[in-house]
Amino acid sequence: MNILILGGTRFVGRHIAEAALSRGHRVTVFNRGQSDPNPDLDAERLRGDRDGDLGALHGRRWDAVIDVSGYVPRIVRASVELLAPSVGHYTFISTASVYAPAMPGARVDEQTPTRTIEDETREDFRDPAAYGALKALCERAVERGVPGRTLVARLSLVVGPRDPTDRFTYWPRRVARGGALLAFDGPDRAVIPFIDGRDVARWVVAGVESGRTGTFNVGGEAGVTIGVVLETCRRVSRARDASFVWASEAFLLEQHVTPWTELPLWVLRERDDLVALDSSRATAAGLRLRPLADTIADTLAWDAGRPQDMAPAAGLAPDREAELLRRWDRKGGGLCEGKIG
Repeated sequence: MNILILGGTRFVGRHIAEAALSRGHRVTVFNRGQSDPNPDLDAERLRGDRDGDLGALHGRRWDAVIDVSGYVPRIVRASVELLAPSVGHYTFISTASVYAPAMPGARVDEQTPTRTIEDETREDFRDPAAYGALKALCERAVERGVPGRTLVARLSLVVGPRDPTDRFTYWPRRVARGGALLAFDGPDRAVIPFIDGRDVARWVVAGVESGRTGTFNVGGEAGVTIGVVLETCRRVSRARDASFVWASEAFLLEQHVTPWTELPLWVLRERDDLVALDSSRATAAGLRLRPLADTIADTLAWDAGRPQDMAPAAGLAPDREAELLRRWDRKGGGLCEGKIG
């Protein structure tokens, strides 16, 4: 197949491009060339800007398009209008953040209502209050523009090698460093069902090959706890001296610790509706997950190859963590790890 990827050189898009190439497809990536101007990909590279400079796409035909970089409805509509007559299949990479808040623990499947936004012309997708609703509008633009030929993949938290956010990488790196580390709430606290980006890529490419259509949640195994994550990190990294200090959510909030940013994977109990994200439909359609230990090992290997002076995008700074551990100990929280559930 001849596949066009809108994006394709940074994280999920890069994994999708590599998966498609590994299966013998011809791949073209269209982007501004800023994230990785010279990717090590055996792919055709077209330069442009989705916001007003689509010239490189005119007059071309592809069997399929995979859009991994659509965030603003207006911009997505422009791409769809240009490409719809000249492609057979259109995949849009969306997010589970499209779902309206549900009761904590409630099952979140593809029928769960999505977020809405009063001003549908807004374009500030980096605002968390607007992000999910704008992605939902992007989905609608694709489905209307390429009816009956669209696959929408609503991704949960994507992790693994090449993740620029460090929202998962922080934990394998921190555990490997050893010593007492600050963890949130308790070892039995479930986290959002994260998924390795390479597993997403494999499933998406298979869907393109088969002409799969419809909307699918694409996430990891539900019910995985932070205790299991950290214990697996300890086993994989062989950091036997690593110990876990489970500070209460009330204490962390009192100390103004930021969920996701300072303590990745921590979502407030009042906001943990996506912990029950249901990806059973994608599983029935062939989604397969690699072992957590493999993701951790590969993440550590990739992270070790990054510049040592690179500032992490997420996680507690060592001095900040040390001070929080002292404060927690003074409150009588102690430095015992507790049982890993």
